[in-house]
Amino acid sequence: MIITVKSSISTSAGEIPAIFLDVAVVGSGCAGYNAADWLYDLGRRDIAIITEDVNGGTSRNTGSDKQTYYKLSLASDGEDSVAGMAADLFAGGGVNGDNAYAEAACSVRSFIKLANLGVMFPTNAYGEYVGYKTDHDPRQRATSAGPLTSRRMTEALERSVRAKGIAVLDNLMVIDIAVESNSVKGLICIDKGAINNGCYGLTAVCAEHVILALGGPAAVYANRVYPESQTGMSGMALAAGVLGANLHEWQYGLASVKFRWNVSGTYQQALPRYISVDERGVIREFLPEYFGDPKKALDMVFLKGYQWPFDVRKAGGSSAVDLIVHHEIFNQKRRVFLDYRVDPAGLGDGFGGLSAETADYLSRSNALAKTPIERLLRMNSPAVELYNNNGIDLSAEPLEISVCAQHHNGGLTVDVNWETNINGLYAAGECAGTFGAYRPGGSALNSTQVGSLRAAEHIAYTTKPAQSVDTLKGYAIPYAEMWINRLGGIHLGKPHANPDFSYEMSSYASYVRDIEKMKQLADIIQNRLKGFFDNASMSDITDLPGLIKIRDTMITQLAALSAMIKSAEEEGSHGSALVLGNGGTSGNAALSMFRYEQNKPLPENCRYSYIILTRLKQRAFMSANLL
Repeated sequence: MIITVKSSISTSAGEIPAIFLDVAVVGSGCAGYNAADWLYDLGRRDIAIITEDVNGGTSRNTGSDKQTYYKLSLASDGEDSVAGMAADLFAGGGVNGDNAYAEAACSVRSFIKLANLGVMFPTNAYGEYVGYKTDHDPRQRATSAGPLTSRRMTEALERSVRAKGIAVLDNLMVIDIAVESNSVKGLICIDKGAINNGCYGLTAVCAEHVILALGGPAAVYANRVYPESQTGMSGMALAAGVLGANLHEWQYGLASVKFRWNVSGTYQQALPRYISVDERGVIREFLPEYFGDPKKALDMVFLKGYQWPFDVRKAGGSSAVDLIVHHEIFNQKRRVFLDYRVDPAGLGDGFGGLSAETADYLSRSNALAKTPIERLLRMNSPAVELYNNNGIDLSAEPLEISVCAQHHNGGLTVDVNWETNINGLYAAGECAGTFGAYRPGGSALNSTQVGSLRAAEHIAYTTKPAQSVDTLKGYAIPYAEMWINRLGGIHLGKPHANPDFSYEMSSYASYVRDIEKMKQLADIIQNRLKGFFDNASMSDITDLPGLIKIRDTMITQLAALSAMIKSAEEEGSHGSALVLGNGGTSGNAALSMFRYEQNKPLPENCRYSYIILTRLKQRAFMSANLL
């Protein structure tokens, strides 16, 4: 009922399937399902969700102690307004005011829809949606349906989509976007179940409206808390000519690496021992060395509980912990762990000498216990159970951690309707660049719902005469041929040897940024992209999706590096980025290797709206065999 036209396209390698749609939604997370659901309710029927893995992605597979949804306050104990919420979103820096206003204006409508679909947000005895205060939140706009809020949202939206009969095309990986005269005409995909069919599983999706809900470009970094199933495909959009906005803005924080989970909140407030291990297995507790006073080190650990994201403004305080962990891992080449089995230095004589904030919190939580694991069990036993359920016993083994990329606050440029600079091509969710340096905790989930709603409304209310099947085939054929030629040059039967540069990105292009090394890395990646497929190798054709993802990640890395370098040179250290420099201060005498300049003042008229745009001139690059 939904896919009204199926056909095929003739290519030099044979016939490939072609699907003709009014709207193609790419991605099966909160944003993708919501877009399709709204399109149906708004009267569009010829739609489908295209997804590489219906059970993959960040929305379905991530969470935290208290996964937050940020919305306009609906409780009676505080005044709020659309204008007030928009102003607070805008004040994060590098945020477009029209996006901020739309996210505030559509917040209640989007939230109530989720509640009506069965997402169990808490209410008081009268049915009032009470809230709490989250980071960068001047009011109490936050709410939560538990540690898996985004999964509950995804499941509820998926039930609604499937009940309406909307097609969900699984195992179909989008690899390119067809654009003609600055308008989208469709997608080139790989059917992962048909890679051996002689045409590499290539499939054309012809559609003049496309909503990208791809999630963040998780594979950019080696150290990341994104779930294994999340990689993102922002590179193909950038390569198609979509402008990037603030690709240098990310959120980083301490997380476990074996099982990917943020170690914020009570994981820090339980005051675990920070240890590192060298290649010989020698263990040492290292934080007291850097802070000088073991009690001060413990106070900084406690603060990491609710100051979890790295923030250059706190480099002399709690964020010094992140820098120390970075130094131990990347400079000292040691592995870092949280140890909940043994008390850290500083508690040998009890809890005296800790700051009043730390001691009072532990006392109120009945957590003045002998070991970190006992304190954590008293404060938050499900936090311990979570790791037990994933094969890690915190009472018996240390927990390996790193400072990891968690969320991309930049992305693809969109307007107030979440339409990119390419007509008919929209982006919603984390792949859309609607955040800047700082954002209230939980505003990302609100953005998934508002952005996808706005895109669906704009499509539904925009009448556009459909082009004929033959015309749309004409747009798809050259893209299909291009990919057949590209893939035909890959060397088969050779070991996989295609670097993705994610380690280098984590080392000096994340929360610690080295301008000269970033420039060198950008040159290396650009040269590797030249003739990428001619120099690529795979053991077997089934490795093809992974190879294409590496290339897509490299395109995103190149674009992000260009934004990071520009930001470092023009803005200096700000937000989640500490730019190394000979002048300035380290914020901590023991961290002289992290000397940096404070952020440079921007002109008054752009202080809160300074947005770094990035363009990859894909079609020009293609002729030079770069992409």
